[in-house]
Amino acid sequence: MDAIPVSQSEHWNGTSGNAWVDLRETLDDMFRGIETLLVEGLDTGQRVLDVGCGTGGATLAVARRTGHATGVDISAPMIAVAQATAAATGVPAQFLCADASQYSFAPASFDALVSRFGVMFFDDPVAAFANLRLAVRSGGTLRFFAWRTAEENPFMTAAERAVGAQLPPQPPRKADDPGQFSFADARRVHGILAAAGWRDIRIDPRDVACVFPQRDLERYATMMGPVGRALPRLDAAERAAIVPQAEAAFAPFVDGDSVRYTAACWDVTATAP
Repeated sequence: MDAIPVSQSEHWNGTSGNAWVDLRETLDDMFRGIETLLVEGLDTGQRVLDVGCGTGGATLAVARRTGHATGVDISAPMIAVAQATAAATGVPAQFLCADASQYSFAPASFDALVSRFGVMFFDDPVAAFANLRLAVRSGGTLRFFAWRTAEENPFMTAAERAVGAQLPPQPPRKADDPGQFSFADARRVHGILAAAGWRDIRIDPRDVACVFPQRDLERYATMMGPVGRALPRLDAAERAAIVPQAEAAFAPFVDGDSVRYTAACWDVTATAP
C-alpha cells in the first residue's frame, strides 16, 4: 500500500508536533549553540519575529536579549506550550498560531526575522518569503539556519536507515518537497530569496556542535522523524523489536553519558530592500 502524504498542518498538529512538545527540553538543549548564534547579532529594542518558532525556546532567548519577541508557528500544541512558558517565566514574548507564509503581518512591523530550522516547510517558499519580507522594515534583516544534506547529517537519519525497511511505507523524500532537507541546495535557497525580493543574500556553511543527555536517547530515537511517526501505527510486538534497533543506531554518537554530533547547517542572511 502506498504511503499517504500528510499536509504540513496535519504533520505539525499531530504526532510530530506532539513529539516536539514532549521532547522540548531535550531539543532546546541540543540546539543551544544555534540559538546562541541567532541571538548574538540582535540588539536591545529590536522588534524580532521568530518564524517556525515551535515551543518557543529560541523566541524566549531573543526576547531576553532584545526586550520583546514574537514567535509564529502553525502548530497549536507547540504554540500552547510556548505561551504557557512565557507566562510562567515572565519573559516578554508573544506567540501566534498561524501559517507564516500567508499571515497578514502589519507591514514593516519588525526589524529582524530569525528562524531555527523553521523555514524549510513552506509549500510555496517564494511566496512565503515574499510575505515575510513585507513584515520587515526597509533595511531589516533575515537570518535563519537550515540543514544541509542528509548525507552530511548522518545523526538525523540514523534511526530511519537502521529500521526503515521494517516500517509502514513512507512518502518518498523529494529534494524540493517541504521537509527537513529541502534547503540542502544553497543555489536553490539563494534563488528562492532573490525571487522573493530579498537582497544581500549570503549563505555560509556552519557546523554546530550539538549535545544532549544519553538518558534521553531512547525517547529521541523513537519519537522523532519517520520512525516516531510510524511507531504508533505498529503493534506492541513490532515496536518491541524496532525500538532497540533504532536506539542502537546512535551508538557512534554516544560519548559516556552524553550524545554528541555535528549539525551541518546553512547560516543564511539577507536584507529587505
